[in-house]
Amino acid sequence: MNVTRENLSDLELCIKVEVAAADYAENVTKQLKRYRQQATVPGFRKGMAPMGMIERMYKPSLTAEEVNNILSQNLYKYIDDEKLEIIGSPLANEEQTGSPDFNHPTDYVFYFDAALMPKVEIDWSKIDTKLLQIKVPAKEIDSQIEDIRKRYGKFETPEEIGENDHVYGKAVELGKDGKEKEGGVSVFLSFEVQDVKDPDIKQSIIGKKNEEKVVFNAFKAFGSAFIEKNFRMEAAAAKKFKSDIEFTVSGCSRITPHEIDEELFAQVFPNDDIKDEAKFRKAVQKEIEKANDEQCRILFVNQVRRQLLDNFNAEMPEKFLKRWILSRDDKDLTAEKLDAEWGEKYLPALKWEILDGALNKIKSIEPTHNDIVDYVKDILKRNDRNAEEGESAEAKEERIEKAAQSIASDRNNVSQIVDRLYADKTFELFKEQVKPEVEKVTAKEFGERVKEDNAKNAKNEAAPTE
Repeated sequence: MNVTRENLSDLELCIKVEVAAADYAENVTKQLKRYRQQATVPGFRKGMAPMGMIERMYKPSLTAEEVNNILSQNLYKYIDDEKLEIIGSPLANEEQTGSPDFNHPTDYVFYFDAALMPKVEIDWSKIDTKLLQIKVPAKEIDSQIEDIRKRYGKFETPEEIGENDHVYGKAVELGKDGKEKEGGVSVFLSFEVQDVKDPDIKQSIIGKKNEEKVVFNAFKAFGSAFIEKNFRMEAAAAKKFKSDIEFTVSGCSRITPHEIDEELFAQVFPNDDIKDEAKFRKAVQKEIEKANDEQCRILFVNQVRRQLLDNFNAEMPEKFLKRWILSRDDKDLTAEKLDAEWGEKYLPALKWEILDGALNKIKSIEPTHNDIVDYVKDILKRNDRNAEEGESAEAKEERIEKAAQSIASDRNNVSQIVDRLYADKTFELFKEQVKPEVEKVTAKEFGERVKEDNAKNAKNEAAPTE
């Protein structure tokens, strides 16, 4: 067994693997003897067929299998031993290798083409982006608290509709004669009384009971957007819909918001010792800020990623990479389609794979098993409802540790966690390297920045490649 390589260029190489007959002959002979013992051949007792017959039947396939096993093991062992950072995977060079004749075992020589990972030097000084921080106005905290009060409030189904109730029932379109229009709209509606725009219509709905009817103009009550969505109409048709509808009440529901008290504080933040409204507001504000920060981190990472790709200037072994992509089992991909999508789809993905490798050399951003376990443990602790009476802290920790290890052992169960941890680690690395200036913006300004960023991404994707 001998493995050597020839450097064809700075990035491309040919790996030569020589497999001598002595490397595989002994294992093939053992396999043939085992086959002979187990083979049932017509005209011979089991295990008594002539070895020559067994060899003619099985030796070529056994030789091919054994040679391929040795070939694969030693090819990748050589890559590991030589610390070759290859991109993609080695491709058989059939032109140089030819067609091995396994019917007449001999010494074999195989050739593989491969490409090295381009060397990337990241110049962080070229990354120019800020880390945004969204301001939280008092009215947003007020709105969030009202939502919380409703979420933990008292649910009722009153007999009569009130001004703050949610109403549902059947609506049918009426003709000019005040009767149900043949072929007209007939839908089930669900809406908030507070969302009714016309005060007179709103008042006509309040006080109605189940099975009672009320007639009103849908356009005046809700507007075209509501009609388009709930009446299943095109936008143009919704704007022209001026008919009255007859609404038959099926029922209503009412939520009485929870009082702002210690009971609410404990339900919303069970792990915090909150005793007054001021601290409650502060806790709600932190939750809003946490959600906002998540969006700001995503934008920051996307902006840095795009700039890293924009500044990527390493040479790429494109000819090899195209051949490697076409070699994969994708029957729908042709050379023509690959060329058409190369600059927009495939090249950026390959560049990011290379950048990802370079980033991991600075600091590992690939989530480890322990990272996943710790993340799952944190979730289990915050939502633990299985504690037994008298359970010690040690027993609880052991129980949660065991559950977390079980969950984390199946990557299919934690794929979203892996993505989240990867994103978090990427953000921390970018933040350390870029050291961005923090800029506080309003929610509206943040939305505008996101639109600008999306426009830049779209422009880059649409730009022609050289």
